[in-house]
Amino acid sequence: MKTVVVFDYGFGNVRSMVRALADQGLDVTLTSDYRQALEADGLVVPGVGAFGACMEGLRKVSGDRVIYDRLRAERPVLGVCVGEQIMFEEGHEHGAESEGLGLIGGAVTKLDADVVPHMGWDTLEAPADSILFAGIEHERFYYVHSYAAHEVRPADTSEYMIDFADAPERVAWCDYGRSRFVAAYEHGPLFATQFHPEKSAQAGAKLLRNWASVL
Repeated sequence: MKTVVVFDYGFGNVRSMVRALADQGLDVTLTSDYRQALEADGLVVPGVGAFGACMEGLRKVSGDRVIYDRLRAERPVLGVCVGEQIMFEEGHEHGAESEGLGLIGGAVTKLDADVVPHMGWDTLEAPADSILFAGIEHERFYYVHSYAAHEVRPADTSEYMIDFADAPERVAWCDYGRSRFVAAYEHGPLFATQFHPEKSAQAGAKLLRNWASVL
């Protein structure tokens, strides 16, 4: 049985994620223990709330270090919601700029729409060779967010000694209001979704199974 750690740093809808993963036959542990998080077959980094607060909470329990160390060892990581956003270089919220993990080039900014947050079910444009969306390319997923990344630029990960080599960079996009934002991201062992797979019914369950297939 594959082991997965849901990283518990105080900023995530962790119980529903634990249940969703366990429903896929995975051995799931909820912990902030560095060694367990490093050695598990898969690591899920959830996130709710503000970008800066999530980063601060993550650093307090060495979550940034375990993410870097896992990716350096080519061990899969899945960021969800703000757990996706903090993979980017920076976040801009309420006039403040916060540094992210710098694993994806780009910034997280407020959605440009008449109604914010973006809440509910929505479709996306998945890349043809996606791992996460195999078999569910045209399904809808559940979103709850006011901020998102609106572009993806090349990121220099050399300072973390992380080399994604020639792994393809796959980006799924969603349109909301006047914004076109990153709905999901795949690059080697790094995976991330802006939506909540654990709240996305059968489509979300299939996505988690697809991710588990690479563990």
